[in-house]
Amino acid sequence: MGYKIIYEINMLQIFLVIVLLQIIFFIYAALRKTDKVTDLSYGLTFVVAVLFAYLINIEYVSIFKTVLLILVSLWGIRLSTYLFIRILKTGKDKRFDGVRENFKRFASFWLLQAVSIFIILLPTTYILITKETMSLNWISNIGLVIALLGILIEGIADSQKFIFKNKVENKGKWINTGLWKYSRHPNYLGEIMMWVGVFIYGIVYINGIELLTILSPIYITFLLVSVSGIPTLEREYDKRYGEDKEYQEYKKKTGKLLPKIL
Repeated sequence: MGYKIIYEINMLQIFLVIVLLQIIFFIYAALRKTDKVTDLSYGLTFVVAVLFAYLINIEYVSIFKTVLLILVSLWGIRLSTYLFIRILKTGKDKRFDGVRENFKRFASFWLLQAVSIFIILLPTTYILITKETMSLNWISNIGLVIALLGILIEGIADSQKFIFKNKVENKGKWINTGLWKYSRHPNYLGEIMMWVGVFIYGIVYINGIELLTILSPIYITFLLVSVSGIPTLEREYDKRYGEDKEYQEYKKKTGKLLPKIL
């Protein structure tokens, strides 16, 4: 059996694992009409998927692949833990009001989440299942640093917002301290950096048709900047604080994603 066929079979297996996990979580969420596992399943599916990809060709493991496995697992575990703690605190996610009660719309969300995870993981799964000998190099080290900084920025931003929101004196306020003083969405900046870093980490070994794995950083950036991330929160904040002069000044001086230099 040719390597190309084996590669395609492995990618199909990874996709099916991702879909299966989303189906399991969806059934629980739909039956219980709960949001408590929605975001939890997101991060955990990344962890399970990369571990599965790593074990498919266990005989071809290397330090290069192991570092990538640890990197993505660290990101996924940190994110899923934070989101689960947050939903336990809030009780529900208002994004799904009117959605969780509609079977088709709710199922569509979970299907989209499965496809999104698969696309975002494209460079990672390609590297983990390839039989090519790979080793750390100066380009991969740059990618690793960018990804680690992304995890750090996203983690700090999430922590700062969680602490801020849980202080009684901050009820009804928006966060404009810490990293949020320089970016209106530093957590999304960190997440984008994570996946850009992962792509750069393996770019030396990505060639030919596999260059399409660049869809990963492009897709997550588009999703967060133009679809379900920043636009959703910006509309909510504009509706809530739009008449507040301090908020208008904050928006003027603070970059949406990247800090304003001038």
